[in-house]
Amino acid sequence: MTEDVFSEAATPRREIERIAALQRYEIMDSPSESIFDGLLEIAAQVFQTPVLLLSFIDAERIFVKSAIGIDPIQVSRTDSLLSHIIQQGEVLVRPEANFGEVHGLRFYAAAPLITSDGFHIGTFSIADYQHREFSASEVRMLASFARTAMDQVDLRYTAIENVQEMASTNTNLANMQQRLLDLNSELEATNEQLTLSNSKLYKSYDTTLLLNKNLKRSEQRLKSFITKAPIAFAILTGREMTIEVANDMVLKIWGKTTAVIGKPLAIALPELHDQPYLGILDNVFMRGETYIGDTAPVLFDYEGVISQHYFDFIYEPVKGEDGNTESIIVIANEVTERILQKEHLEGLNQQLEIALKAGELGTYHLDIQTWKNNASSTCKSHFGLPPAEDFAFKDFIHAIVPEHREAVEQKVQEAIAKNITYQAEYLTRWPDGSLHWINSSGLTRYDAEGKPLDLIGVTVDVTKRKNYEAQKEDFLSIASHELKTPITSLRGTIQMLEMLKHKSADATISKLIDMSGVSIKKITALVDDLLNMHRISLGQLKLNRIPISAAKLINSCFQDINIIGKHQLNLVGDLDALINADEQRIEQVISNLINNAIKYGPESYKIDVRIENNADCIKIHVRDYGEGIAPELQHQIFERYYRVYPDGKKYSGLGLGLYISAEIVRRHGGEIGVDSTPGEGSDFWFTIPHGF
Repeated sequence: MTEDVFSEAATPRREIERIAALQRYEIMDSPSESIFDGLLEIAAQVFQTPVLLLSFIDAERIFVKSAIGIDPIQVSRTDSLLSHIIQQGEVLVRPEANFGEVHGLRFYAAAPLITSDGFHIGTFSIADYQHREFSASEVRMLASFARTAMDQVDLRYTAIENVQEMASTNTNLANMQQRLLDLNSELEATNEQLTLSNSKLYKSYDTTLLLNKNLKRSEQRLKSFITKAPIAFAILTGREMTIEVANDMVLKIWGKTTAVIGKPLAIALPELHDQPYLGILDNVFMRGETYIGDTAPVLFDYEGVISQHYFDFIYEPVKGEDGNTESIIVIANEVTERILQKEHLEGLNQQLEIALKAGELGTYHLDIQTWKNNASSTCKSHFGLPPAEDFAFKDFIHAIVPEHREAVEQKVQEAIAKNITYQAEYLTRWPDGSLHWINSSGLTRYDAEGKPLDLIGVTVDVTKRKNYEAQKEDFLSIASHELKTPITSLRGTIQMLEMLKHKSADATISKLIDMSGVSIKKITALVDDLLNMHRISLGQLKLNRIPISAAKLINSCFQDINIIGKHQLNLVGDLDALINADEQRIEQVISNLINNAIKYGPESYKIDVRIENNADCIKIHVRDYGEGIAPELQHQIFERYYRVYPDGKKYSGLGLGLYISAEIVRRHGGEIGVDSTPGEGSDFWFTIPHGF
């Protein structure tokens, strides 16, 4: 059998002294008193909680002196949370507790009642039927209420003691008078007794002065607590709503000083005349019913400027013994900033909605934990679905044609794992069987620990653009094929003219033939670029890899370019390095990079080509000392049809050279890039892996 820790044998000496201190106050089983009930009512308004208790605890039970929201009860001390308060002597805050489970309460907080000699004789408690946060400032306020309650207990004790002493004195006086009548011989003893009685009367007088002093101190403490409370608090007295109490917070909200105290509210705040609040207050006063306002708009006059504010507030009537309302407690909390932020957010959402609608952009919100997808109506329409249709991630993947599906899934997973932008363009098949191109992008959102939460982004139907691109590529392919035959014939004719030009005595004819040769080479290069681009888009760019000397390949390019004669081409690095590559394609890449260096650096006659033999690849650099490329343009120069025009200068070409070069290098398993500083030139480079 478990030992009762509160049995007489187990009770420590300190507990015995504590029980004695409690009994000294003669408060156990005493009737209800208005001073304690009123204190609980004020606390109920401050903490906005439905249940409050003022309890005293002896050796075996708990006596509820005053309560709000719950019937006074007696429970075993060994089963109560209140015993922990007595033992610890600190404010206890519990979201759930044994005491609470009995009454359906989900929150409980209590502060100990501590006597002047340090004994914990009871608690000042609050409780709620739902979970709630309890800040440090609220803990301090609860402790302050407990101290105020203890002050009242001390005052009660002093008053009782005073009454008892006065009764004892009266009894003694009566006895002495009787003895004076009966025993004149005992006059001297009676006089001594009277002197003693007078001394006790003086003591009672001193006690009364101390009682008044303590009452005044308690009143000042309560007033200070209300004045500095972090909520707006006011007491309006009488039907004219005279401002009796107004703390610092409510005066700040009103934009007034303490000069308004003692004035009717309608005079202190004339701007309220055209607003409903004076009428609401009058209705609360007459009916005696509480009124609660939620995000109510109020106009205040701040030094002649009328501004609108929003408040959550409560008007609580305070009734006298006759049941009639005597005053109204006003408690308010300003929520203006919250409302303005909400309105601002709604405005931003409206702007976003307009922008999305104007751009025909769909939005999606993919929950990474559940893979549930919340898509907009426009997004669903991009996949041929009605607005009410569910569109989970698996439905999205299923809508993509099989040949694009794996690549899109891989991009989604990569964006989530690496915290990079998700970007994909893919072909989808609608439920009606039609094909549509979709471009989608998004970003992943993470929690504080870096765990991915969701992927949020947009979609756009690019079917028209893709069709235009396909038509353009078809046209360029047909045009380049149709031009190939007459250009070949024309080139052969010009070559024959070049063989005969020395027989002509006219120097102009010879010059025209040379110019025609240069022009036909340019046209041939343009047509070859178009054919190569078409082969790349169809996946028909074939490679014939063989081991070849990188230096030999570069020197071959030098021989063609040296015809120009005015540029100095320097080859350095590992001249014995071999690469496993398609000779014709890599020569095309090197020639393109050197020709670009000449084109974009016409005043820089030095071009350095360097062969770098690394552990995993051969890296070839083409370095010019021309105008350079701005950083924001460097990531675009390998895109199709893109051309750099520094300082507004125009250059010939279709913008396909670097795009084709990049595709050739990537087909070899290598990488291509550029390092450039404006005004200092550019270093174009590409890599070919060993043994690819």
